Amino acid sequence: MDTNLIAPWELLQKKMTWEQLNFIHNKRVLDFGSGNGMTADHLAIDNEVIAIEPDKRMVENRFSVNEYTQITGGLDDIRNFEDESFDVVLCHNVLEYALEREVIIKEFARVLKKGGCLSILKHNKAGRVMQMVVLLNNFEHANELLEGGMGHAERFGTINYYEDNDILEWSHDFAIDKILGMRTFWDLQQQQEIQKDKMWQEQMLAMEMKVSELEEFKSIAFFHHVILHKK
Repeated sequence: MDTNLIAPWELLQKKMTWEQLNFIHNKRVLDFGSGNGMTADHLAIDNEVIAIEPDKRMVENRFSVNEYTQITGGLDDIRNFEDESFDVVLCHNVLEYALEREVIIKEFARVLKKGGCLSILKHNKAGRVMQMVVLLNNFEHANELLEGGMGHAERFGTINYYEDNDILEWSHDFAIDKILGMRTFWDLQQQQEIQKDKMWQEQMLAMEMKVSELEEFKSIAFFHHVILHKK
């Protein structure tokens, strides 16, 4: 797959994610729900990466410049790994669409080494409300979200929102190291054409990184990046 075929907003999110995970080197990494393999391929530069993805079409068209192991499957495939066999587990934009979230998190705890890193990317409902009101003028859906309703993603279905701290309820083996905001401003940009401008993208990435750790901006970011460690 060619990066030129990737939407600008997705490239921004990937670049932010990689920068926030730039401490991962010479590790054994599990990427659960690896999608098009872009992050797995990037981390495979200097890590041993095993990626799991259920969508056969995405697997067939995945990024594979660097060498990593790709498995077409799901939760059952995690169960095949030995206890404490990974240094890092990635789960990016997956749990919102999963029915067995608690089971999945417990499996992550099992396969992670003590002190190992769990990286979870998740939707932040407040950011979605901001997008509905400011960008899309969809007041009806914004009100539904504020009243406890769920969102919808065209490719993946219902977005079952959950709170950052719910992860700690699903498994007591984890502690949160940091919560970072992602796509705070990008999803409010109404000039679609400017998003293709390389200089604009660089400036937006720099600004997004600058506010990603500031509480007042994290609260309205479209996504949260929750980084935890196994106790």
